[in-house]
Amino acid sequence: MASRLLANLIVMGGGIMARAVVQAYRQALMNASKNGVAQEAAQNIIRATKIMAEPEARQILGVTERSSWEEILQKYDYLFEKNAKNGSFYLQSKVHRAKECLEMEYRRAAERATGS
Repeated sequence: MASRLLANLIVMGGGIMARAVVQAYRQALMNASKNGVAQEAAQNIIRATKIMAEPEARQILGVTERSSWEEILQKYDYLFEKNAKNGSFYLQSKVHRAKECLEMEYRRAAERATGS
């Protein structure tokens, strides 16, 4: 009899706790939307997806504006492999984003040259 009573108390207590957690979560969402936290989080996501600036990309790869595309690829390969072996994923991703940025710039320059 005591075990049955204990089981009922545990089940009822678990249900009460679950309802309280759900209610607290809903209240937190309402407060966040009132305070503009949701909008701020969305702005941070948008800000994080912006493309790297060309000067920053050149600085990361250690190339100049006069560098050829082959030289950029050599620097990229060297830095990417070096960070893959014993570097950090963060630096490796920065090197990759820098190459992507410069690749877009070189494509734009090539289109301008052929279009003009």
